Amino acid sequence: MAAPPTIVGIGEILWDLLPSGRQLGGAPANFAYCSHLLGSRAAVVSRVGDDELGFEVRTGLRQAGIGDDFNAADTQHQTGTVQVDVSPADQATFQYTHSVAWDVLEWNGELDKLARSADAVCFGTLAQRSDTSRRTILKFVDSTQAPAARVFDINLRQTFYSAEIIADSIRRSTVLKLNDQELPILANAIGIDQSNFARTVVERFKVKLVCVTRGQNGSLLVDAANVHEHPGFRVQVKDAVGAGDAFTAGLVHEFLRGSSLAAMNETANRMGAWVASCEGAMPQPPKEGLAAAIAPLERA
Repeated sequence: MAAPPTIVGIGEILWDLLPSGRQLGGAPANFAYCSHLLGSRAAVVSRVGDDELGFEVRTGLRQAGIGDDFNAADTQHQTGTVQVDVSPADQATFQYTHSVAWDVLEWNGELDKLARSADAVCFGTLAQRSDTSRRTILKFVDSTQAPAARVFDINLRQTFYSAEIIADSIRRSTVLKLNDQELPILANAIGIDQSNFARTVVERFKVKLVCVTRGQNGSLLVDAANVHEHPGFRVQVKDAVGAGDAFTAGLVHEFLRGSSLAAMNETANRMGAWVASCEGAMPQPPKEGLAAAIAPLERA
């Protein structure tokens, strides 16, 4: 039996301060957690404060089965938090604390070894808001082996991005994932017509796969030869925080197996819908297992 793939989320880890209470989150951590549930060896590369919240982050990662080997404790910066508000339309808004531990990710030999062993790495724009973390994230991506999937899950937040960051990240990417609200912003930033955005990115940047998510309305996948659309699944949304990261985990799970666009879309939408139907970005599957949670979902 082949060893499970090594999948890395790199960037921010923090506490989501939700109306219902505090939940462990951050897109790289949410992605790694769901990748772990799907059977991969998952790791989170981030940084926490040498404080109570940081201790709880590391404890939470161990309890989730991921481990905290790549989450150093910083004595000069606090653990990150974000105030999350969910609108009646289930669209979350975020207000992040500044100058926190994940803003000072530092490169070291252990990260070099992890990068060279990774089958996939997922990164976004938020943790690139500081020069220090940006250098480390891009060096990690550049240090992966040629066959590795480099997944740019853009996650535009507030003003923590620029055209330069976006373009540099896409150039390094195997897979680009964004949502339909981010598409016009991204198209404008890199000078691409919205009407043919995905196909143009594939051709111009040599990206193997572009994914545009549409919330509860499913998603669009485009590669060099094919296009596939999925209608999504009907669920009662409890909060949408982390649903996109779960989607990305499902997408990468199938991408690494060389699955069809249809299979990628199916698994990704099931994972996203399941997390949206739960509270928090890292829900526990039922005792029957993950398959029992995502299999019964009905298409929209």
